[in-house]
Amino acid sequence: MLPCAAGDLRRPTGPNGEAVSLLCFPRLEFIAGILFDRRMVSRRTFLTTTALAAASLGRAADARPRRILLRSSWQTVNIGDIGHTPGMLALLEKHLPEAEVRLWPSDIGNGVDAMLRRRFPKLLLVQGAEAQMAALAECDFLMHGSGPSLVAEKDVARWRAETGKPYGIGGITFSSAQPATLDLLSGAQFAFFRDSVSLGFAKEHGVKSPVMEFGPDGAFAVDLRNDAAATAFLAAHGLEEGKFLCCIPRLRNTPYWTIPSKKRAFDPVRHARNEAMKEHDHAPLREAIIAVTRQTPMKVLVCPEDETQMAVGKEMLVDKLPDDVRAKVVWRENYWLTDEAVSTYVRSAGLFGNEMHSPIMCVGNGVPAIVCRWAEQTSKGTMWRDIGLGDWLFDMDKDDDLPRVAPAVLALAQDPAAAKAKAAKARDFVRERQAQMMAAVAKGMAAP
Repeated sequence: MLPCAAGDLRRPTGPNGEAVSLLCFPRLEFIAGILFDRRMVSRRTFLTTTALAAASLGRAADARPRRILLRSSWQTVNIGDIGHTPGMLALLEKHLPEAEVRLWPSDIGNGVDAMLRRRFPKLLLVQGAEAQMAALAECDFLMHGSGPSLVAEKDVARWRAETGKPYGIGGITFSSAQPATLDLLSGAQFAFFRDSVSLGFAKEHGVKSPVMEFGPDGAFAVDLRNDAAATAFLAAHGLEEGKFLCCIPRLRNTPYWTIPSKKRAFDPVRHARNEAMKEHDHAPLREAIIAVTRQTPMKVLVCPEDETQMAVGKEMLVDKLPDDVRAKVVWRENYWLTDEAVSTYVRSAGLFGNEMHSPIMCVGNGVPAIVCRWAEQTSKGTMWRDIGLGDWLFDMDKDDDLPRVAPAVLALAQDPAAAKAKAAKARDFVRERQAQMMAAVAKGMAAP
């Protein structure tokens, strides 16, 4: 071995310059490019230097994955609100596979926790004050998931104030002119809005995020499945794959006061509005069911998007149908989770009704879907025009739109192949926009 000169901290070499194993020199340690003789240093000095050297190596190599903190999972009584999270997780998994994702949820009870873990076994959950503090310290980027507004505004503000690290907004409906909210959006690396009306509102009110674009709802990317439950239900009720449509009822205002877990007080004003409009809003759906079952071989499954809609479907749709039609209609009397619902939708010929997120999850999986909406549902329904499905969007507040619902549903049932092609085109556009949103996440994580 060639001797090392004083102060030469290179690894020992042989006569031809080759590396020499330190196994032959039990008193020597080689750490971070530095050769130590353990006889010359104290134990404390040696361990301290070792730790510092290891930390230096870690920083130099930057080996750990980037950490994304996803703020999402708003509630579990609606399969669409559940769908925001697995959709966004699927996008992050696909486009940023090396990133570590932590989910900071509001609610993942009601079986949602287990459903998410089945699909995303590596998912880390941030629950409780200590876990939140650790996530704020350790994560590199905060992503606010899609929703009806900047739902977790306080948490985004906390992230900004306590960490100073970058954050972004992914696919929300927006209508707040509060200065603090506008400022928070302006400070984001990007702000994607799930409908063009929200995007226009933000621009008109001076939001100045570097990237402000249309970004579809995360629920478009839901790929959850519970095929066993779905096929068992369909078989038990005589529904054949590709030979039935799904129909979803809805009242003007979700009667949360009827859901015990929500602990909401009875709202007489909203209840009165629901009662006044429920026949108006469901008569076109009944007409569509009658047309489909009498003029095609298709059956219809009346199913829910939230926990209140089973009763609505029975009262406003099933019980008011003629006997010959009712024989071809199946009523789902129990609530379900997003995975079973999607496994059912993908086996249907399409969906129609007064909801938004079941259509979103349908089109995200290439299944045709017709949306009926009204003013109480905010501007989110306009996304159907944004993705090229304007003729499958009906405004129930416009008298001219009401008689057009049944013919549109019948046309879908009579030519399912054409309808599927149309849905697939919209799906492809959505995927292109979502890829752009994920590119913005990647760029945002790299921000100083």
